[in-house]
Amino acid sequence: MKIAVLIKQVPGSESALPLNSSQNWIEESSVTFVMNPPDNYALEEALLIRERLNEGEVVVVSMGPDRVQKVIREGLAKGADRGIHIQEDDEIVKDPLLIAKRFSSSLKEENFDLVLSGLQSDDTGMGQTGVLIGEMLGVSTATLAIETKLEDGNIKVKRELESGWFQWVQLPLPASISIQSGLNTPRYPSLKGIMGAKKKEIKCISPDLDLKHSQAIDKVFIPQTLKQTEVIEEEVDVAVNRIVEILKSEIKVL
Repeated sequence: MKIAVLIKQVPGSESALPLNSSQNWIEESSVTFVMNPPDNYALEEALLIRERLNEGEVVVVSMGPDRVQKVIREGLAKGADRGIHIQEDDEIVKDPLLIAKRFSSSLKEENFDLVLSGLQSDDTGMGQTGVLIGEMLGVSTATLAIETKLEDGNIKVKRELESGWFQWVQLPLPASISIQSGLNTPRYPSLKGIMGAKKKEIKCISPDLDLKHSQAIDKVFIPQTLKQTEVIEEEVDVAVNRIVEILKSEIKVL
C-alpha cells in the first residue's frame, strides 16, 4: 500500500497576521508557519493504515518555498517514509485548481494507491484540492471521511453528512480521500523519529506547468466594527415598521 499525504504549511493560529503592502495577502516574513492542522489528521490516518496492514509506504507531499521542508521533516519524524517537495519560488499559489494541477502532475508517476488530504486549509479554507486531484488523476474520490476500512482491494469510508447523519461508501483503489478533523488523535514526533527524519529522503520537484490562475485573491482586510444607537420614539406601528426595516436592510437577519 503506497499512500501520499498532502500537507500544507499555514500561518500558526497564535501568530500575528500583518497585511502586506499590496493588501492582497499577509506579510509572510513576519509570520510563524506550522503544519495545517486538518492535514495532521490525514497523516495520522495514513500511518494507522500502514500499521494495520503491517506494510506499505507513507509519502509526505508538500508544495511551497524552501520553508515547507520544515513540515515535511515533521511528517517524517512522525513516521512517514520519505517526502516530496514541489518547489515554489515566486508568489505562493492560492488558486485551488492550479494547486491541484501541480500536485496531480507530480503524483501521476508515483502511482499511489491512496492520496489523503485534510478537508481544508486553515488559511484560505477552499476545501477543493483533494476532490480536484481525484478528478485529474481519474480515481475514486470521497470527502468528509471520519473512518476508513480497507477490504479486498477497496476502501470503505464513513462520511459525515448534515444533521447528525452518516454515510458508508465503498470505493475501488486507487482513491483520493479528504479527511475530516477529529477522526483520530495525531501523534507527536519521538526523539528517535526526529533524529531519523534527518536521514530520510526529500525529493525536490520543480513544476513544469506554466498555467494561468483561474481565480485570485484581490484584497485582504481586517473587518471594521462599528457601534451605532438609534432611539425610536414613534407610535407603535411606526416603531415596528422601522425595526423590521432595520432588521431587513441594515442588520440583514430577516
